[in-house]
Amino acid sequence: MPEIMPALRIGQPAAEVENDARILVIDDESAIRESLEVLLSLEGYAVELAPDGEVGLERLEQNLYDLVLLDLAMPGQSGMELLPQIHERYPELPVIMITAYGTVDNVVDAIRAGAENFIQKPWDNEKLLADIRSALARHRAETENIQLKRALRQRYNFANIIGKSEVMLRIFDLVAQVAPSRSTVLILGESGTGKELIAKALHAGSPRKDKPFVPVNTGSMSSELLESTLFGHVKGSFTSAVANKKGLFEIAHGGTLFLDEIGNMGMDTQAKILRVLQDRRFMQVGGTHEIQVDVRIVAATNVDLRQAVREGRFREDLFYRLNVISIDLPPLRSRREDIPLLINRFLEQYSKDNGLENRRITQDAMRALIDYDWPGNVRELENVVERCVVLSTSSLIDSGLLPPQISGRSLPAALLEDNPHASLFDIIEVIERRIILEKLERCNWNQTEAAEQFRIPLSTLNQKIKRLNIEIRKKGRE
Repeated sequence: MPEIMPALRIGQPAAEVENDARILVIDDESAIRESLEVLLSLEGYAVELAPDGEVGLERLEQNLYDLVLLDLAMPGQSGMELLPQIHERYPELPVIMITAYGTVDNVVDAIRAGAENFIQKPWDNEKLLADIRSALARHRAETENIQLKRALRQRYNFANIIGKSEVMLRIFDLVAQVAPSRSTVLILGESGTGKELIAKALHAGSPRKDKPFVPVNTGSMSSELLESTLFGHVKGSFTSAVANKKGLFEIAHGGTLFLDEIGNMGMDTQAKILRVLQDRRFMQVGGTHEIQVDVRIVAATNVDLRQAVREGRFREDLFYRLNVISIDLPPLRSRREDIPLLINRFLEQYSKDNGLENRRITQDAMRALIDYDWPGNVRELENVVERCVVLSTSSLIDSGLLPPQISGRSLPAALLEDNPHASLFDIIEVIERRIILEKLERCNWNQTEAAEQFRIPLSTLNQKIKRLNIEIRKKGRE
């Protein structure tokens, strides 16, 4: 199964790092590939082979490597044509060129194009291994420096945030820089992009990491319930207040309060949140004295807050208080190079959770998943992979297990193909169930919002949910 995280990891002893190193050999001669595979495997390296440049680029797109051995002269795309592409896409990845036709011009051109070194055929095994060890050592040092800057170290808890795309690496940089501060952070992004994971990473990388991280979905409650939840209440302040109760601001004292879906918060509650941000003080519902707290606020929304301000649905002063530092998470469709990494992580996770042999995915299925636009983002991808693992009957997952909207089959055609004796009623029911499930996913399981988008009463939607046996998931899952 392909690795899903970088092969070089912070904090490992040098020998362990070297033994874990993954090397890609790109050479059109099978005898050369096999010789290198034997030599390098005996040294403890994980070796993968590619017979030409096209396959080599596919391997690089789907997996992470620590070093590439690249043949200079190959039919089709030569090593010299391939080298600049590798260097442009993976600038930190060392490439050692191998050729039987070494000239001074070849060496100069290869070094200028980004090659780490140049080895002539037939090579001396000891020299080749020494050059590889040297390149890996330099790569290890550079990788550690980059990882330190980009907060890929374990202490920042980025283990659950997967990405090698440039946009995600910039976000890792920003989170690492911002995490130790006290500043309020606003996380923007579509549903399912991982806003809560970023909030947790901010908390874990801060001096508050040993104090509470308290999440609350502010868009799923009425104003009265939300105020009681955030600020607490005193006994007798309203009918069901049978005892004093601490609010989440007080519970999060010394730590981080994550206000999710803040764009859907009512105006009255917005005013009270603004006051807490300004004074770090608040009163419980029905209370008579102020409580002072030390809480860092991280807020998140999938709403365009600037537009909400223009429309009078969100306070401008609160927007500027929240928007001290903003982190804009991209939708999955704009970072497709991260999709194979995410798929491999989810395959490993759900294979293990279900007590199954590690599942792998065919190239056709992988391509379909990469090409799909993922309106539900990472959450939708995770659900699809979990479904494929659960439904799989062998260790290999092919495109036949993918939902019709991803595999390209129309839903009715897929239903008829899978069950040729299905009645029209059965087909309509399955289609209706699928549509409602997808809408609920996109609305983060908020039935009220889904009913509004369907333009039907909430009671009608709830009746359909009950009839179709749809299990409502916890809102706010990122």
